[in-house]
Amino acid sequence: MESICVLSVLLNLCFCMFIMANIAIGDVSYSLLEEMKRGAVIGNIAKDLGLNLNTLAARKARIDAEGTRRKYCDINANSGELTVSERIDRDGLCGRKSVCILKQELVLENPLESHRININVQDVNDNSPVFKKDVLKLDISEIALKGSRFLLEEAHDSDIGTNSVQTYTLSRNEHFSLAVSSKTGGRISCELVLDEELDRELKNDVTLILTAVDGGTPPRSGTVTIHVTVLDANDNAPLFTKSVYKVSLPENSPILWWLQ
Repeated sequence: MESICVLSVLLNLCFCMFIMANIAIGDVSYSLLEEMKRGAVIGNIAKDLGLNLNTLAARKARIDAEGTRRKYCDINANSGELTVSERIDRDGLCGRKSVCILKQELVLENPLESHRININVQDVNDNSPVFKKDVLKLDISEIALKGSRFLLEEAHDSDIGTNSVQTYTLSRNEHFSLAVSSKTGGRISCELVLDEELDRELKNDVTLILTAVDGGTPPRSGTVTIHVTVLDANDNAPLFTKSVYKVSLPENSPILWWLQ
């Protein structure tokens, strides 16, 4: 009786292993540029997996998504091609992640069989750099020294890598230049550098245009206006128009009542 129970357990175990082997046979991987049109061919999955093309329709071949209800891909049962069925936005799927993997699954019936599909969604330069504000306002004293630096707000770009912000440029002017530097994590920062001293008595404000440029081909850019208000400082002593004032009065001039 005991041997029969052991045999039954072994048979059940073998059956489970057989089912598992038929359910998940193997993975297949593809690379795809985001924002491709519906119907674009990703690859011939039937050929890549060695499936019988003539049985795909009979076995009700379909593509299921992992972790989402959205169906980004489909399979053409006649050709065996894996195609784009819905807009794939890498920025929305993976944000700032360096690698974006879209997981799909090919499922066939009679017998049940499935294959995992990993699609590496690659970034395209479909976003321009954007500043949070339309105008950046700075208050700078007219006695600020040459070489003084003022950190500026960075632009945001939803793209990654070379498609993100790579540099900044500043409109030509008499007082300021731009210092651009790389930070950890690939960020680019910029500072306004005072090259020529300001004089509020001559000019009480300065307007500049800051441009952020990404590294895409062709490159995209975004701009923001910088409005510098020159603050007054006590840098001028009172001055008289003449060094000597001469006044002549008759000796009998009356005393003014408001001076009494």
